Amino acid sequence: MAFGEQPAYLRVASDLRRKIVDGALPPHTRLPSQARIREEYGVSDTVALEARKVLMAEGLVEGRSGSGTYVRERPVPRRIARSGYRPPSGANPFRQEQAEDGVRGTWESSSERDAVAPEIATRLGIQPGDPAMRTRYVFRDAGEPMMLSTSWEPLEVTGRTPVMLPEEGPLGGSGVVERMAAIGIVVDNVVEEVGARPGLAEELLSLGGVPGHVVMVLERTYYASGRAVETADMVVPADRYRIAYHLPVR
Repeated sequence: MAFGEQPAYLRVASDLRRKIVDGALPPHTRLPSQARIREEYGVSDTVALEARKVLMAEGLVEGRSGSGTYVRERPVPRRIARSGYRPPSGANPFRQEQAEDGVRGTWESSSERDAVAPEIATRLGIQPGDPAMRTRYVFRDAGEPMMLSTSWEPLEVTGRTPVMLPEEGPLGGSGVVERMAAIGIVVDNVVEEVGARPGLAEELLSLGGVPGHVVMVLERTYYASGRAVETADMVVPADRYRIAYHLPVR
């Protein structure tokens, strides 16, 4: 193979991808069989199989048990709005952030005491194994799962206070800024890092994705005078959503 030349399986996958994008192979159409690909492109069974694997990994096609491989319906990505802090309006921050797009946001949550793993301990500036309140969320848009979130708050900060449980008590469902203010802690900074990786099996099961799909992961940490008071991982299916940031110009 000459320098810069694509392997045969990528050339085949590229041509099939073009046909899918151009509509020559519309959604719900059966992908040419392995034998058909082999004959049409003059390649081996191994090359044909690898080309099909590429399209499946990209989420363009899906296998149906006992039926074959079919072109998937391509979702039109929706926006998930992210913005700087806004004063409370009585609504959950998730609902606030989505309101401008008319999203009918709902969520489910559960909290439990957790001994934090080393990575989370580093983000919170505490020791591995220290206690934290871990809260897991499933956020939905009109009933469809759109985002998973897991947050951790050090119990040395919130333990034995009215805001120890994020979704219960007098400020249950309020944002981190308001809850911390209620116990005399002024949140003055938040950092978000956005990355991407293959979704874990349990994540994709919850989000209705296909094995191998990519997810975006937002790592968010709230700080008060340099001390981390909450950190969270938010997981979003990359094929269905885009992260849109609205940041004030100071």
